[in-house]
Amino acid sequence: MNNISSVSFRIDTDLKNKADALFAELGLNMTTAFNIFLRQTVREGKIPFAVSLNVENKETVEAMVEELRLENDPNVKTYSLEEALKELKQ
Repeated sequence: MNNISSVSFRIDTDLKNKADALFAELGLNMTTAFNIFLRQTVREGKIPFAVSLNVENKETVEAMVEELRLENDPNVKTYSLEEALKELKQ
C-alpha cells in the first residue's frame, strides 16, 4: 500500500472556488489536479509552465485593446496582402 501524506495550505476563497469549478468541468478534483501538477513538476525537474515577471506596460495594453476594437469594428477597412502592398507604394 502507498504511503499517503497530507498537505495543507491557505488559498484565496474566490480562487479556490474558480479552480474547483474548472477542475470539475475537466472531471478532476483539487487533489487530483495538484497530484498532476506535482508529478509533472518532478518528471520535468521544473515548474511545468513559464513563470515570469513580464507584465505588459500601459501602452502595450492600450494597443492590445485598440487592436481588439478595430478587429471588431465593421467600419474599419481591411486589406489583403496585395492590396496593402499596393496602398503602401502610392
